[in-house]
Amino acid sequence: MLEEALSAGQCVARQLAQDADRYAELGRKLRSTNFNTALTIARGSSDHAANYCAYLIMARLGRVVASLPMSLLTLYKSPLLTRDTLTIAISQSGQSPDVVEPTAYFRDGGATTVALVNDIDSPLAHAAEWAMPLHAGKEHSVAATKSFITSLVAGARLVAHWQNDAELKAGLEALPDDLAVAGGSDWSAAIEVLAPARNIMVVGRGISFPIALEAALKLKETSALQAEAFSGAEIKHGPMALIEDGYPLLIFATRGPAQAGLLQLAAEMRGRGARVLLAAPADVAERDLTLPLAAHADLDPIVAVQAFYVMAAQLAKARGMDPDRPRHLSKVTRTN
Repeated sequence: MLEEALSAGQCVARQLAQDADRYAELGRKLRSTNFNTALTIARGSSDHAANYCAYLIMARLGRVVASLPMSLLTLYKSPLLTRDTLTIAISQSGQSPDVVEPTAYFRDGGATTVALVNDIDSPLAHAAEWAMPLHAGKEHSVAATKSFITSLVAGARLVAHWQNDAELKAGLEALPDDLAVAGGSDWSAAIEVLAPARNIMVVGRGISFPIALEAALKLKETSALQAEAFSGAEIKHGPMALIEDGYPLLIFATRGPAQAGLLQLAAEMRGRGARVLLAAPADVAERDLTLPLAAHADLDPIVAVQAFYVMAAQLAKARGMDPDRPRHLSKVTRTN
C-alpha cells in the first residue's frame, strides 16, 4: 500500500502525458451539449472520487450532479429517462455489474457516457462512449491508493477541459511534483493518537469532504478502526452526542471558503474535550498536521490524501495489522 501510494506522482505524470487530444475533444463535446441531468456512477473509493468530481462540476460549471443509486436499474429495473443526461462512471477494475449495467443502459438511451477507468479493456470501458484511462498501472494492494489519486486527477482534468480553464490545467501539470512533496509529510502525531484508538470522526466540508469520506474508509479497511465521516456542517447535530473527553477527530481544513468554519469547529471540539487532529496548511498556527498544498487550491484534496495515505499505512502497522491484506476484503468487488 505504501509503495503504491508513493508512486502516485509518477502515475499522475503518466496520465497527464497521454490522452490530451481526447480530453480536449471531450471538453468540446461537453461544452456543446445541453444536459438536464448529470449523474455519477461509482462504489467505494471510486464514489468518493466521483463526489470530488461532482463538487468541481457544480462549483465551477453550475450543473447539479447527483450520485445514481445503481439498484434502481440493476434490481428495481426502473424506467429512468436518459435523454439529455451525462453520466460519469469511475472504477479501478471496471468489472462490477452495478457500474457497468447503468452505464450501458444510459448509453443505449442516448445519454453521454464517460468512464474514468484504470482497466481500459474492461466491461465498463467498453460500455461507455468516452473511456478515459487512469494510467495507474496494476494495483496489488487491496486498499486503493494510486488508482484513487489518478481518479481524482482524471475528474479534475475532465472539468478543466470542459471549462477550458487555463489555471486549473496548469495546476494539474504541477501535480506530480506536488504529490512528491506530499509523500514526505510527517503525520506521526496522528499515529500516536490513533494507534490505541477505538473510533474516530473524520471531518471535512465542501471540497475536502470527499477526502474525509475516503480517509474514514481507509481507516476502517486497513486499521479496523471504527471511522465515520461527517461534514463540518452536520457534526453539530446527532454526532455531537458522541463527543467525550479524548474522542479523536481528524479534520481536513483545506484552503477555500469552508476552511474558517472548520478551524472554528476544531477550536470548539477542543473545548469539549475532543482530541482534535487538525490537518491544515502551514499558515494555520493551531494545526496538528501540516497539509501540503497544490499549485491550485481546487487540487489541494489530491495532495492532502497523499499525505494521509502514508500515515494510514504506517498506522496499520502500528496497530499490528497488514495494510496490504485487510481482513475479509478482496481487490475486485462485484455487486448487482
